Amino acid sequence: MIDVIDCGLADYEKILNLQNSLFLERISQKKQGLSISDEKILLVEHPHVFTMGVHADVNNLLVDTSWLDANGIKCISIKRGGDITYHGPGQIVVYPIIDLSKRNIGVKGYVNILEQAVINAIALYGVIGERVDGATGVWIGKNTPYERKICAIGIRCSRYVTMHGLALNVNTDLTYFSRINPCGFLDKPVTSLSKEVGHNLDMPLVKKQLTEELLKLL
Repeated sequence: MIDVIDCGLADYEKILNLQNSLFLERISQKKQGLSISDEKILLVEHPHVFTMGVHADVNNLLVDTSWLDANGIKCISIKRGGDITYHGPGQIVVYPIIDLSKRNIGVKGYVNILEQAVINAIALYGVIGERVDGATGVWIGKNTPYERKICAIGIRCSRYVTMHGLALNVNTDLTYFSRINPCGFLDKPVTSLSKEVGHNLDMPLVKKQLTEELLKLL
């Protein structure tokens, strides 16, 4: 049984600490040979924040500390895959803390599941999401001059226990992405579900639909 917890709008570091606590508890259980029955999926929107994965290039942050301070925005280094990304209001962030070994799923297969859940959810709005070779996440307009990213994915996995996850742009203010090279790409723009359909969407409904698709696939 996976317990889904909606954290609402919550500080990034607060949720990161919660994730770490849940993650380390479950790794400890596995080290003791115990079965993990208490799995979680955290749903959240964050106030404006930039995060950098373990292999991120600092040059992909295009503003200096004075700009960050003036705008009350942090740039936080974290232990996940991927480069730099942005989180903010209007973006659904999903953090599964689950045991892949119970499902005989490897890391690559898990990333595929996260991508497919997003692809399925946005298809409900007539938006076609696809995978792009060598670029984790979900993209729109694949192999066209207008190829653009709607969902970023970056995970951490130890002993097949996961943390971090995906960030789907729904009603996101995309101007913040102009302050970074999103996920390290210099020439790939970012989009949102609201931009693609031409109007803002009901966040609780999209959150529910995305969660249902993910649970089905897991």
